Order: sequence, then C-alpha cells, then structure tokens
Amino acid sequence: MGQWFSKYFLGKGFEVTGYDSEKKAAAGKEIIQAESLVGAILKADYVVLCTPTRKTPEIIRLIAKEMKRGTYLIEISSEKSKVVSSLTRMPAKINPICIHPMFGPGIKTMRGQNIISVPVKDAKKELAVAKSLFEGANFVTIDVVEHDKKIAVILGLTHLMNLVFANIVSKDEKMLLTEKMSGTTFRVQKTLAESIMTESPELIETIIANPEIRRVAEELWKDIGRLLTAVQESKTEEVVKYIKDCQERLGKHTDINKSYKRMTKMVKAVEK
Repeated sequence: MGQWFSKYFLGKGFEVTGYDSEKKAAAGKEIIQAESLVGAILKADYVVLCTPTRKTPEIIRLIAKEMKRGTYLIEISSEKSKVVSSLTRMPAKINPICIHPMFGPGIKTMRGQNIISVPVKDAKKELAVAKSLFEGANFVTIDVVEHDKKIAVILGLTHLMNLVFANIVSKDEKMLLTEKMSGTTFRVQKTLAESIMTESPELIETIIANPEIRRVAEELWKDIGRLLTAVQESKTEEVVKYIKDCQERLGKHTDINKSYKRMTKMVKAVEK
C-alpha cells in the first residue's frame, strides 16, 4: 500500500519521500528515498503511515513530536482502537487523519472506492481533508468502536473462513481432478481464497487478531457444530428452518437471485 500511495500522490503532483525499514519504499526515480524514519517526515506537509498495525501506535509516538506544525498525519491501519488512542495523544500542532481504505494495491483508480473515516479530534475537518486528497472515493464515517466491530465481519470473518478453506484445499493431492469436476460456486470461492492468500502472512494475522472477531468467530463455530449435529441426527426440519430463516433475513437487504446472476458473470469474466 505504501508503494500504491506513493504513485498515487506523485500522480497528483506531490513531491513524495518514502522510507521503508526493510526495503525501498517504492520503485522509480521520482520517489525521494529517505535514510531514516524521522528524516522522511521532517519537511512533509502530509505523512502517510502504511505500517503494520501493531507497530503503528509506537511509530505515531516517535514521529508526531518531530513533524512540522500544522501538518497532517494520515494512518490507514485495519484495526483502530489502539491507533486512535495514540492519535489523540499527539501534540496539538499535528492534525490526525484516521482512514481505512477498503481496497488493495491492485486498483487502478480511486474513483468509486470505499474509504472509512474514523473521527479523532475534529470529524468535519478531518473528513474534508481526506475528501480533498482522495477525490472520487466514497466515504463512510464511523466511530472507532463500531469500526472494529464492523471490520471483524467485513475483513476478519472473511479472511478467517478463506484461510481455513485455502488450507484444506491446498492439501488436495488431486487438485487437477477437483478443478475439472468443480462448478461455479467452487471456482468463485477458490479464486477468492487464493486472492486473499496473496496478502502477507503478517497482514492476515493482524486482520484475524482483531479482538472483535472472537464474537463472530464463536458464532460461526457454534453454527457449524449445530448444523453438522443436526444433519448427523437427521433433523432435516431444523436444518431447513435454519436455511429459510437465513434466506428471509438476507432478502430484507438484497435480491439473492440477482446475487446468483452476478456470481455467474464474475466467473465468466474471470475465465475470459
């Protein structure tokens, strides 16, 4: 994401300085390569942290006191509770921007992408600055507690399920035969799981380590056990009722028949 944001701001006409403790921040001669973390931020008007979530609070503490007065510190981590706590303790001279881009580095344009804005000190001002920097994006503002709860489902639950799915599928010694036999549903699920597996192990671990995921993960585990037990005990009516209740609840928010058609289109697009 650091490389993506570097290229994005270069395209907006900014002078970009990058620093990465492990490798070069971005390819290309346009990026000024800083020799140190503090050296990278001393003259910057905007500082964007694309760092591991667990390290972000400490990095904020280290650099905030060194930043120029009136500058903006933008962080993009996927879990916000500890990060927001650090942002609120920054010197008053620094403006915090706490966002969560809901896209990866594979996108080509900002237009239409979703960005979550988490208020820290001045919600209106922070959102206005974020919108000016990321024109064309769709913004949703939500407080830090609700953010982490929602992300537990949006990212945590999906990553957890797909990680386990990928692990099981990866042990299949007859994968070629499995793929020849597979239908639309399996192909979509396998593609999704494989795409998630392109992310770094550290990022995936951070996402599923969200404390809020325990609640939904326990519900997942409980329901799987309940359904398997019901099937084994031939409690057909109980399983059917579970499915119908789910269909009814989903139907209040979406047209599931259209969802099936979209899935079919997705498969055709992927296989072109």
